[in-house]
Amino acid sequence: MTSLEGNVESAFRALASDRRLLILEWLKRPRAHFREQVDGDLVKDGVCGVLIAEKLGVSQPTVSEHLKILSQAGLLSAKRVKQWTFYKRDEARIAKLKAAMLERI
Repeated sequence: MTSLEGNVESAFRALASDRRLLILEWLKRPRAHFREQVDGDLVKDGVCGVLIAEKLGVSQPTVSEHLKILSQAGLLSAKRVKQWTFYKRDEARIAKLKAAMLERI
């Protein structure tokens, strides 16, 4: 199994959650879905995990697990700013995974 094939399988598993699909949808247009942050730009740096947890209505540990799964699947990238972690969609990886998924099905 190639690395991309493994990523396709982990991406399929990551996408099997309504909550993770919502997170990906919201991060497509972060300014439309999240309030401004004190640190970090919503588009350039990504959205703070705290804001994602707030909007999703879940605890910090719960959202952290969802964000970890999405990141490990190659769908999100994470960036540390001060004590916060900001998440944004990895559009280049998403495009590669979409193409690889279409080849598999």
